[in-house]
This record gives sequence, C-alpha cells and structure tokens, in this order.
Amino acid sequence: MAILLDKDTTIVAQGVTGWAGTHHVASMMEYGSRVVGGVRPGKGGRSHLNLPIFDTVAQAREATKANASIVFVPPATAAAAMIEAIEAETPLVVAVTERVPVLDMIRVKDALKGSRTRLVGANSQGVLAPGVCKLGVMATGSERPGGVGVVSRSASLTSEVVAQVTAAGLGQSTTVGVGGDAVHGMSMRDCVELFLADPDTDGLVLIGEIGGHEEQEVADYLTEVKPNKPVVALVVGSHAPRERRMGHAGALAFGAQDDATAKIKALERAGVRVAPSAHLVGRTIAEALAQAR
Repeated sequence: MAILLDKDTTIVAQGVTGWAGTHHVASMMEYGSRVVGGVRPGKGGRSHLNLPIFDTVAQAREATKANASIVFVPPATAAAAMIEAIEAETPLVVAVTERVPVLDMIRVKDALKGSRTRLVGANSQGVLAPGVCKLGVMATGSERPGGVGVVSRSASLTSEVVAQVTAAGLGQSTTVGVGGDAVHGMSMRDCVELFLADPDTDGLVLIGEIGGHEEQEVADYLTEVKPNKPVVALVVGSHAPRERRMGHAGALAFGAQDDATAKIKALERAGVRVAPSAHLVGRTIAEALAQAR
C-alpha cells in the first residue's frame, strides 16, 4: 500500500504539449502510470502522445474521470493552473514548476482552504509508489517496493536515499517531494501523518534542509504522538552561510531558529535518529528497523 497513489490513480497533465511535459509524461507512461489526457488551453480536441487534449481541467476530468493532475506550466501562469485544478475538485495535484512567485502561491494556498484537493509542490519532484505509479519527474531504476516512506525537500538527495534504502535490502512504500520553494502545498508533517497511518509503511526517512520550520513542526508532532515506527532524518546545510539561498528558493536561513543545527536538535529531542552523513541514511534506517523488530 502507498500513500497518495494507488493502482487506480488516473492522471491528466497540464502543460503536456511543452518540452518538459512531453518528455516527463512520456516517461511516466513508460513507467506504467495511467495518464489519460492532457490540458492545453486553445488546443482542445487535438491529441499529443496519443492522449486527448482538453482546454480545461474541468473538461478533462469530466471526460476521463481522472483523479490526479500534474502541472508542467511555466512559473508566471503555474498558480492559475493549480487553482484551476483545485476548482475542478481534483483530489491530488502535483506541481513540478520551480520558483512560482510567492504571492501567487499564497493565492493557491487560499484556494486550497476547504477544498477537496491535496497539493504537492510547487517545485516538487513528485510522488512515486514503486511499481505502482510515478507522478513526477524523478529518476527511476533504483527504487523497489518496500516499507520505507520517504519525505523530502530535495530531489537529488531523494534519488540518493532511495538507492541506499534499496541497497540495504529494504524498499520504499512511497516517496514524496514536498517541494523546495518557500510556500508550497502539503507539508512534511502532513506526509508524516499519512505514513504513520499507513499499515504498509514500517519506517520513515525525512530529508530536510535549512530554511523554514517544517522539520521543527514534524518534531513537535512526533513528540506529541510518540509513534511506534522508527524515523530517521537527514538535515543538510550545516555549513551553509546565513541569508544566502542554497539552491532551492526555500533553502534560506535567516537565523539560528531555521539553520540545520536547530532542526537536528529538535528532531533528536523528538526521538528521531539523525543520520551522521548523507551516505549513511540507508544504513541508519536499516539499523533502526532492525532494532524496532
């Protein structure tokens, strides 16, 4: 069992006719994901990648009964695309677009209030349920079905950790990239709640970085619920200078409260085992699961 995705997930791709949409949707379909249509205003009635194209998400949902959307729309209009999917009551929306303007994302967050939609991203590599569904742009090949849930703010580190978890003889229930922008949809805590409720997830790996307070929010939640599943974390950016953005738009520490050291201390106080280095995450979660058993 995975979170967010299952064998019945059907997908429409917004912005499918552009280069990025074409490339990554073809990869998703090759993986076995059930992509059933695309959305491109002004091109309704045509086809692309042998998929029917619609002018709006509402039209695509009505015709295909899709229950998920992925957004490949450029930053200037990505928020409008997300809001369109929310207003069409799409249950799951993944936005891979990076550096959507912050004020635009605040409008998106407002549209999410009271809606039926879960939004992953923006600036997300997506969601992957190994062997079930790929809804995103992540590399595949090293993933395997298993019991480790991965929640991450970093796409490249997710690929590294997935490879390590597989090499340790484990596997992944689902990997979720919450997004590297400062304002995004589902938080790390939201994902942790879903993983802790998932009977087929035996343990969790959190991949955090400087900036924001999501890791501290997870720590507060874990302190409150005291889960019986082991949680391992990697927090990168210990040597990053303050007030300097480190790759992601949201990877920006202004003070001691949002640097790596503060996040690591908060997670350790909550009982999380923090991997001492990026190359030891797989070994650390394997040891934690062995001790839990």
